[in-house]
Amino acid sequence: MNTRKSTEHHRDSFGSRYGFILACIGSAVGMGNIWMFPTRVSAYGGGTFLLPYFIFVILIGFSGVIEEMTFGRSTRSGPIGAFGKALKSRGKSEKTGNAIGSIPVLGSLALAIGYSVVVGWILKYLAGSFNGALMASENVEEFSSFFGSMASSFGNNFWQIIGLAATFAIMIFGIASGIEKANKIMMPLFFLMFLGLAVYMAFQPGSLDGYRYIFRIDPKGITDPMTWVFALGQAFFSLSLAGNGTLIYGSYLSDKEDIVFSAGNVALFDTLAAMLSALVIIPAMATTGSQLNQGGPGLMFIYLPNLFKSMPGSTLLLIVFFAAVFLAGITSLINLFEAPIATLQEHLKLSRAKAVGVIAVITLIVSLCIQGIVSDWMDFVSIYICPLGAGLAGIMFFWVLGKKFVVTEVSKGRAHPVGEWYFPLGKYLFCGLTILVFVLGIIFGGIG
Repeated sequence: MNTRKSTEHHRDSFGSRYGFILACIGSAVGMGNIWMFPTRVSAYGGGTFLLPYFIFVILIGFSGVIEEMTFGRSTRSGPIGAFGKALKSRGKSEKTGNAIGSIPVLGSLALAIGYSVVVGWILKYLAGSFNGALMASENVEEFSSFFGSMASSFGNNFWQIIGLAATFAIMIFGIASGIEKANKIMMPLFFLMFLGLAVYMAFQPGSLDGYRYIFRIDPKGITDPMTWVFALGQAFFSLSLAGNGTLIYGSYLSDKEDIVFSAGNVALFDTLAAMLSALVIIPAMATTGSQLNQGGPGLMFIYLPNLFKSMPGSTLLLIVFFAAVFLAGITSLINLFEAPIATLQEHLKLSRAKAVGVIAVITLIVSLCIQGIVSDWMDFVSIYICPLGAGLAGIMFFWVLGKKFVVTEVSKGRAHPVGEWYFPLGKYLFCGLTILVFVLGIIFGGIG
């Protein structure tokens, strides 16, 4: 099936494989790596959790990540165009495919709107680390009060607007000149900062207990179904699969690039980012003999600042931590916004600047209004919309487009065609896992 149109050669694209991989790593590295992964490692037995987590990262990375990258590249479209072309190739209604493709696009926009609130929180804490406002809090209760005031309705307008302005300033320059260049700077900085934090924690008294815990394996824990349930959820959401961001980045990729290689690097560096977070946070908690039993915003905005405040060089420690987290937040936010922006460009024929402007206005209005309910907002999107989008993309790619198309497209850019293992891995295992994530998310109120 030829899914390309002659007019599509004018489309923007990544300038290099390195830039594409860094952009995809930037999309995957986010709050899930920082405020949830260490908590899950702590709650489910350290290495006992890591073993199934690594298994799921490999399975999902070499099925779903490859699928979304290839689906985007083969159709040279975002989700709406890709889904429509898939159904059209089978003689079905392209409009129906377009309508189905709108689900992951709207999900991407909704998640970006919620994420922008969190990025605003991070910026306020970063500014507070510089000007001393954060150091004024004396204990957990005062940090909790500081965060609660900020996270209330219309409690952080200024820094949220600044975060959005920075994001859209990058995006208005497009793929190669904006997104790629930004990720080439921000992702290496993120890893260097977190590596520095990990080295710092290694020299703190008591941190050795944290390392012992991270890498121990309890045979009894391996047989606990919940260990596997949350390892699956963590791996799935950490790799940023939702039928939108990875797919749209793939649509800007040259046929000369080896997607299997790129997907492997994305999975590897996303896992390294998560491990670095665990190697910072769990040993830090161990220095005070504390147990890491609080995840999410509470960990990052209340408990960790209170802990870091008691350590030598606390001001610099807080600055480096929140600067690194800000870089992770911005790169994820850029990826989430790209699908809706590209959709306006492709289907309404808007210029890049106008498409960015429309999304910016929508985001500004809605994000300011949901500040007090952002946790519920993001829970709804991540539990229902993200796995649904990933599942729909998997069905379109593997079940609708079929084996011949899939193997041909994945093999482009490779010295040797992809092995026979890939198609059944994607068609049955990955699609099955997305359904399982969706069902388990409903049962447990979210597993990511």
